[in-house]
Amino acid sequence: MPAFEYRALDPNGKVRKGVAEGDSQRQIRQQLREKGWVALDVSITSDKAAGASWFSGMSSNGKLNGAEQALITRQLATLIRSGMPIEQALTAVARQAGKPRIERIILAVRARVTEGHSLAGSLAEFPRSFSEMYRATVAAGEQSGHLEQVLDQLAEYLETRHDTGRSVSQAMIYPTFIMVFSGLVITMLMLYVVPKMVDVFINQGRELPGLTRFMIGLSDFFRDWLWLAASVFVIAAIVFSRAMKDPAFRLRVHRRLAVTPVIGPIFRAADSARLASTLGILGRSGVPLVEALAISAQVVTNHAIRAAVAEAASRVREGGGLSRALEKSGYFPPMMVQMIASGEASGELDQMLTRAADYQERDLNNTVTTAVGLLGPLMLLVMAGFVVLVVLSVVLPMLEMNAFIA
Repeated sequence: MPAFEYRALDPNGKVRKGVAEGDSQRQIRQQLREKGWVALDVSITSDKAAGASWFSGMSSNGKLNGAEQALITRQLATLIRSGMPIEQALTAVARQAGKPRIERIILAVRARVTEGHSLAGSLAEFPRSFSEMYRATVAAGEQSGHLEQVLDQLAEYLETRHDTGRSVSQAMIYPTFIMVFSGLVITMLMLYVVPKMVDVFINQGRELPGLTRFMIGLSDFFRDWLWLAASVFVIAAIVFSRAMKDPAFRLRVHRRLAVTPVIGPIFRAADSARLASTLGILGRSGVPLVEALAISAQVVTNHAIRAAVAEAASRVREGGGLSRALEKSGYFPPMMVQMIASGEASGELDQMLTRAADYQERDLNNTVTTAVGLLGPLMLLVMAGFVVLVVLSVVLPMLEMNAFIA
């Protein structure tokens, strides 16, 4: 039976929302009338409906975030391994969800399963919640008869990816705070402190030091043109975001980012780790390599690297090796390419892909941790240096005045 979302008024006049299963909307309305409720709206649960509430949880547009996906997958794997049928396992997961949004999605998937569809086909009704990689992995598990093992591997992959992203986000809190605080302090100094302190020296009619004149000019710019600079920045950001919707322009930008010093290697390492992890889990699940490459390309965020993966898939389809196809693009780390080549030679490509992903993730975590650790002190030095310049711009005229008086 399909799942329906409803909004109804209870006998006390309070609006109630929920999910119920039935053969039709009429049956759901009848169920509500039997409870003494007045149906306001009844609609079948869909991907669009799941994303209707923008503030219903941490994820938006109906998506499940990494933690939610990992938890659902882990629960399903545990329940199915214990011998519970998929329909009952989905019901149990929905009851334990704790969030109406997640409950609606799981119950809708269960409704499709009870109608005779496969689990992967049922998940396809929610493409924004379950990616193509997720669905392909589940489909491979169903075909091989080892769904619980595949779900365990998928849950471990999702947990690792979520933990990595959370670690980076937490590490960025301190540098972000320093950057915002530094910007506010500099703005306050330029708008209020410098003009009042320097007016005293201007009235003396003496020529001011070059540093003082520079700080006065900078302060005047902040006071007179800061609004214009902010407006230009906002307009430029809007224009750039709209231009990024054009595939050709976005590809050019991503190509430039992929080869930019400092940030380029970080982006390439992150996408390489995601690609290797996804290829490894799909390979262990029995997905053919060419199909796995096409699916894995969707998890690559940089479109230039994604195009390179698509080209590598074409070369593999023609009979070429994966390592040589990836090496020719120039985007992937040599260590990863060598490990893939070793896996191809030994016949253990899936295991080597997993090891390559682990190596890339460790290397990426170390790089990001080091960069973030240096960013905070660097911002403090910048702010301290600017404060020193402001102090010098005030002290130098005072020293010259004292020397003149002496």
